[in-house]
Amino acid sequence: MHRTAAASRRVSRGLTVLVVLVLGVLAVRLFVAEPLRIRTGSMAPTLTAGEHVLVDKVSRRHGTWRHGDVVALRLGDGRSLLVKRVVALAGERVELRDGRLYVDGHRRVEPYADPTLIDSVYFGPVLVPAGHVFVLGDNRADSRDSRHFGAVALSRLEARVDAVVWPLPPTRGGLAP
Repeated sequence: MHRTAAASRRVSRGLTVLVVLVLGVLAVRLFVAEPLRIRTGSMAPTLTAGEHVLVDKVSRRHGTWRHGDVVALRLGDGRSLLVKRVVALAGERVELRDGRLYVDGHRRVEPYADPTLIDSVYFGPVLVPAGHVFVLGDNRADSRDSRHFGAVALSRLEARVDAVVWPLPPTRGGLAP
């Protein structure tokens, strides 16, 4: 009987450790960081379909979004996450001229986007409303972004994409501009 009580305590401790570990992992995923799989080529060449990235959810609580941030956002259905790049902030006027990005009339240098893939494409200008950001995919020729669904409310931004975690990325430019 003594062995049964000791074995029972070990199982109980093991279950307690397992429950605490599972709750800790869930808390981290809900509030701190989460892995996310890239499903489309809309962010190529920065991110390609099949890559896994780590998203920083703490950034959402701080609400400090900057030009060039790669973000995960939710649209109307609330189920699917899209990954796009913030190209304009509230109060800025954004447009594409012959495939090149202009914000408030100034051309932006975008080493991550190839304007020759969308040569002869024009969009805007549009003014980004208060409480919103304008997002584009780096692969402008194959991206469903703010040109299609409009500026994105800050409340729809879920996280900042911080790093590619799998497969290990080759040496190339990072996520930030």
